Amino acid sequence: MSDADSFIDEVTEEVKRDRLFATLRKWGWVGVVIVLLIVGGTAWREWSIASAESRAQAFGDSVLDALDAEEPAQRIDALAAIDAPTTGAAAILSMLTAAEEGTAGDDAEAVARLQAVADNTEIPAIYRQIASYKALTRGASVLPVDERRAGFEALAVPGQPLRLLAEEQLALIEIETGERDAAIARLERLAEDAEATQGLQRRAGQLIVALGGDAPGN
Repeated sequence: MSDADSFIDEVTEEVKRDRLFATLRKWGWVGVVIVLLIVGGTAWREWSIASAESRAQAFGDSVLDALDAEEPAQRIDALAAIDAPTTGAAAILSMLTAAEEGTAGDDAEAVARLQAVADNTEIPAIYRQIASYKALTRGASVLPVDERRAGFEALAVPGQPLRLLAEEQLALIEIETGERDAAIARLERLAEDAEATQGLQRRAGQLIVALGGDAPGN
């Protein structure tokens, strides 16, 4: 390589470096901001996770403390004083309160509270379905049989998480209303359902026999 070529290369490299430094001086702050945003975002995320975990733990401790009270009325008052951190936690709190109201003999109040949870569209669907199921099972003495039947039929739709339990309750309603053959047919389907637990299959089989039907598998 000639001296002229070497000189031109050096000048070219120098020009490139000058342009690079000029660009960094002009736009370097952008990179700093990006780094700060990444670091700040990570720190915020970690703080949010830690804060959520702390609130959840405090909520759980408060619930356990409330349930340690001796009398149902005391437990109800203690649960009412708890501030739920999320809509899901609020739903759980309401269901626990309803359980205590039922223990205290106030089924009507318990059912009303559970139905309020079931009707609240801001609450996750699984909590609403559990609340509806509990309201319907608790409401045998306060809800008309047709209303309970319609509620369980809505929960017994294929694909719903409480389908099989709702089917069992529908069979009990059929027994209650004297629909023996319909109850046996439903219980037989339950006993043969691949998704049914052993406990549910066993209960279905026992009811079938109690109703005068043949035990599943015979």
